[in-house]
Amino acid sequence: MPTTDVDTTEKAAPASSVEYSAGVVRLGNIKPAAPEVEEATPDITGKGEDLDKKSFADFGVTDPIVDALEDKGITHPFPIQALTLGPALDRHDIIGQAKTGTGKTLGFGIPVLEDVIAPDEEGYEDLLNPNKPQALIILPTRELTKQVAQDLREAAKYLSTRIVEIYGGVAFEPQIEALERGADIVVGTPGRLIDLLRKGHLHLSGVETVVLDEADEMLDLGFLPDVETLLSRVPENRHTMLFSATMPGPVVALARRFMVHPTHIRAQDPDDQNQTVNTVKQVIYRVHAMNKVEVVARILQAEGRGRTVIFCRTKRTAARLGGRLAARRPGSGRSRAGSARLP
Repeated sequence: MPTTDVDTTEKAAPASSVEYSAGVVRLGNIKPAAPEVEEATPDITGKGEDLDKKSFADFGVTDPIVDALEDKGITHPFPIQALTLGPALDRHDIIGQAKTGTGKTLGFGIPVLEDVIAPDEEGYEDLLNPNKPQALIILPTRELTKQVAQDLREAAKYLSTRIVEIYGGVAFEPQIEALERGADIVVGTPGRLIDLLRKGHLHLSGVETVVLDEADEMLDLGFLPDVETLLSRVPENRHTMLFSATMPGPVVALARRFMVHPTHIRAQDPDDQNQTVNTVKQVIYRVHAMNKVEVVARILQAEGRGRTVIFCRTKRTAARLGGRLAARRPGSGRSRAGSARLP
């Protein structure tokens, strides 16, 4: 069988002459390689002080958003949010550097919601292009697009702000219809955004705020040229925020080209120097391709496992894995769009 999902260091041999065993490697013991390009020096660093004593209202966030966040049990900002909200709400260009899973979404989402004028708010009719996007949020993947859009909708629960998701892998028509009905914030992936832009369905001349999230991942996926194309179609006097876990050279170059005197903010716990936050436990199981499904099934049977997301390299692999897991326990396997999800 192909070994597309888990790297192995052993080559398959006749079953009668070799025994396969699983090895476990804890990523915490692996030292990350030194970066190839020197990263930019941040202007603001820290963990955020006295966060347990400050609410979002203390940072100038308006009541509708504060109330919506409280409904979700979110009352105090995470470090990247606390460090970002002040400059972002003042519409300074920002480079926010923090690990995935540290709350970057609200770090840029709240300022975006504060800046956008909803249809029932004063000044909406005076906009350059009413009914067209005022903010553009660019992300590398469909999954992130859907997640960020959902987080924004929850924060905008008591606002009439219209948020539209734009991503590939689905039909154009529903997205075109959503844009025609009116969009205040567009959240999307570069490829589909450009497709709709070139077809004349997406209008960016009224965009006043642009967010680039997971910029380093967009670099890895080869999307930076598409991002540059989109930025070139947005008014120059925009407010730009770029968020990334790392700041490799090409991302720094992009920031220098399209941002105006950006404030570089890095939220970093001095006791946490790994790529992911300390609360994330990482383990590698090195197994032969023939045994991968069995190992996954055993992991899913662990006590207290809870909900699980399984990422696969290809849609075909996801479908095959989902089918095999479903066969082991009828009704428990679901696969879609490059990932296999089980309840």
